[in-house]
Amino acid sequence: MNDMTTGVITQPKAARAPSTSKIWLKAIELTARIETLPGRLFADVIDDWAQRQPDRVALVADDAALNYEGLSKRINRYARWARAVGVDRGDTVALIMPNGIDYVAAWLGISRVGGVVALINTKLVGQSLAHCIDVAKPSHIIVAHELTEMLDGASPYLKTSPTIWVHGDARRERAIDVALAALADGPLAPDEHGNVSIDDRALLIYTSGTTGLPKAASIGHRRILNWGFWFAGLTGATPEDRLYDCLPLFHSVGGIVAPCSMLAAGGSAVIAEKFSASNFWPDIVRHDCTLFQYIGELCRYLLKAPPSEYENRHRLRLVCGNGLRGDIWEDFQARFAIPRILEFYAATEGNFSLFNVEGQAGAIGRIPPLLAHRFPASLVKLDPGTGAPLRNEEGFCIACARGEAGEAIGRIGTADEGGGRFEGYTDAGETEKKILRDVFAKGDAWFRTGDLMRLDDKAFFHFVDRIGDTFRWKGENVATSEVNDAVRDFTGVIDATTYGVSIPGADGRAGMSAIVVNEGFDIAALPAHLAQRLPVYARPVFIRISCEIDATETFKQKKGDLAREGFDPGAISDPLLMLDPKSDAYVALDSEVYAQIVDGTMRL
Repeated sequence: MNDMTTGVITQPKAARAPSTSKIWLKAIELTARIETLPGRLFADVIDDWAQRQPDRVALVADDAALNYEGLSKRINRYARWARAVGVDRGDTVALIMPNGIDYVAAWLGISRVGGVVALINTKLVGQSLAHCIDVAKPSHIIVAHELTEMLDGASPYLKTSPTIWVHGDARRERAIDVALAALADGPLAPDEHGNVSIDDRALLIYTSGTTGLPKAASIGHRRILNWGFWFAGLTGATPEDRLYDCLPLFHSVGGIVAPCSMLAAGGSAVIAEKFSASNFWPDIVRHDCTLFQYIGELCRYLLKAPPSEYENRHRLRLVCGNGLRGDIWEDFQARFAIPRILEFYAATEGNFSLFNVEGQAGAIGRIPPLLAHRFPASLVKLDPGTGAPLRNEEGFCIACARGEAGEAIGRIGTADEGGGRFEGYTDAGETEKKILRDVFAKGDAWFRTGDLMRLDDKAFFHFVDRIGDTFRWKGENVATSEVNDAVRDFTGVIDATTYGVSIPGADGRAGMSAIVVNEGFDIAALPAHLAQRLPVYARPVFIRISCEIDATETFKQKKGDLAREGFDPGAISDPLLMLDPKSDAYVALDSEVYAQIVDGTMRL
């Protein structure tokens, strides 16, 4: 298995977990077959299940369902549509659609015949959306009819001129539903496949990285197969399983790992439009789910939610995800009677992953001895001032001792060479920035995760924080440079710097901007301006109005001081403002409101 290497499983004392060696061996067995059939893509996996169990439900949503035969046919229609409109091998089609069955069918079909599908974040607006479209250079865009206005708002900033197809409205001039209905849905002929192999690019999935605007990470067919079968093996998925997926389908975990792990095993994926704490447990019970995919913040929301009559009436056997922190792990598992938890660490473009199959609460995993030679990972010491790796007298990086925090890196190569693949981004310069060279030997190359971790005395990895200017909020990476650009473009703002601040009991860090303003500044108009430029999760939760911002070579240290000072009005003399979640307006942050945020009575 080239792209996924380790994970977390835990269970109450009453439950007995499978042997950890059996778990690993099953995942290795399933992924080992991929290299033996280089022309077999994930769509072919669906076809096989359609032959074996045509009537079993493959994908479920509130308004529709597709069995395996229906999904196979839908994939074929999208494949023929791509060929009919001239999508050649390597050409890109952008997908701007909410969660739904057709989302999965579309990218599986278009990529099956050589198209590359760019999965666009549906929360983006204006220049950010235009940037993501432009870096993909799509010849066509498929947009949901309810998102056409959002796309129109980005049009003035677009440098490319793709053909627009609308999904869900048959009255439009280019209604893709009408075009699909006119195409055959039977098996593709050999000449229709286009000689696509597992070495070809299939998707572009966006990631913020450590700085700057989102980057488009290249995802090949091999990687999709690895993700699907690796997780199918580690979760022990079977055709009887039904997985609940309420995560965005434009991200790798919600859009690829969750559905493909079920489809690889012949099971069913239940796709929710979005996460809802009030609908979560009723949905789990109504759809008779045996697994669900999570991110840590989702677990925290559920734990804070009022009790539901459904929360212990489920048939769950396992939940899978990343970011479940140690401070809520046991409470979460106990309250909701979760038999086992599979926690993992991975990056969309990364070349190694971690899974804790031993059940160590709060850890993100360890690399088992049987895989250590194939997937070497390490932690290296960093210069606290620059964030650059420290090097010894010979010029090589310095590995961290147990308990010492450092950047996690993975050796680049193939499994046979002792490494993992890094497929990079559409931008060669951005790809090179993520590669660390001459690390432990002359000529070696390692992928930089941008994540700080530490190893405990049992060789378990523990996540510490992100490196650099990017921070995580609402399950999304926020690039401070993008926020700064939007804030600085507002009338009356002279300068700005953005950073993340910790809120007790909340995952990630909330955005805070320190700004310098003049008499033209109107705080009442700021939210509307930011709504045109930034997705909801990237808009600053707190504003600090300062007299000046140090922009010298020691600026990073000053920024660190700002983050450490946080948003406490009792400790900061500068005026402080908070984005009121009810009014969506910036209001004064006083000591009373601060206390409500800290004790958790006010949620941001």
